[in-house]
Amino acid sequence: MSAGTVAVVVPTDIEFPSWDLYEVSIPCTVFGKPQPDLADPWYEMRLCGTAGPDDGPASATGLTLRTPYGLEGLIGADTVIVPSVPDDCVESDRPLPPALIDALRRAHDDGARMVSLCTGAFALAEAGLLDGRRATAHWMHTAQLAARYPKVEVDDSVLYVDDGSILTSAGLTAGLDLCLHLVRRDLGARVANQLARRMVVPAHRPGGQAQFIDLSVPATDDEGLAPVLEWARAGLHQPLTVDDLARRAAMSPRTFYRRLQESTGTTPLRWLLHQRLGRAQSLLESTDLPIDKIGELSGLGTANNVRHHFLKHIGVSPGDYRRAFPRRADAVQAVTAD
Repeated sequence: MSAGTVAVVVPTDIEFPSWDLYEVSIPCTVFGKPQPDLADPWYEMRLCGTAGPDDGPASATGLTLRTPYGLEGLIGADTVIVPSVPDDCVESDRPLPPALIDALRRAHDDGARMVSLCTGAFALAEAGLLDGRRATAHWMHTAQLAARYPKVEVDDSVLYVDDGSILTSAGLTAGLDLCLHLVRRDLGARVANQLARRMVVPAHRPGGQAQFIDLSVPATDDEGLAPVLEWARAGLHQPLTVDDLARRAAMSPRTFYRRLQESTGTTPLRWLLHQRLGRAQSLLESTDLPIDKIGELSGLGTANNVRHHFLKHIGVSPGDYRRAFPRRADAVQAVTAD
């Protein structure tokens, strides 16, 4: 038995010849390649073309794609992912294929977890699956989404929205964040973190993080800060301060503050808090340690402090968060052995 069947919609109808390769490739990269050393069995993946199991038209990059399944492959899948839909379905009133909308409704009625990446939210909304729900899409298209589907509570300020059985993401790398979030939900923090490390991407960006940060200097991966940030992650149980980090980086506190904000889009104290919350989440997901011990190991402090930060930044108590993530025995053994 696999970790679940993931069916990915590929818009291959000949009258919609401009599908985006990037959003299609994200779930293929996360779910389509077996990772037996992380979880065995891994996911099963189905590529489901809207035109059927055949050659589709060229993508925006000029490539063509043959899908092994048609839309019938969505039925019975554990998770259905709709990547971005063709531009002319977003920028005009051109309807999406009725067969796709019907298949999405049937998959949802069959109990599938429904996921959209970028403008894939338009397909879920057209199927009525987002009515009365909070959802997001790429910030460039959220105004159109809200105007066309007034029953949807559109939030253009977040990377992704996890509404339980239906999840939506913003565009491009936010889709990758959401797919890794699904792995985290299904297989736990340890597996998701190791997979993210192999992909050389952040292990966990919370869905509530802003889509767009207006910086005078574009955000970059600052290799000069990498050693000190790794040192800080390894010492989260210590009472780290901005001065400690700056001293480790051989910079003045003011210079360190500026460099970190330019690189990550956040302040040193917020960065530290995010790392501590991530560590606490991992421990809640993968161990049976009491809350006060988790506070100690993550640097969040007392059990009351842990509860305060979880309620404020994650929206649930530590106990409720722990109950949402069934722990795998191998993950518990690995963490408690560290």
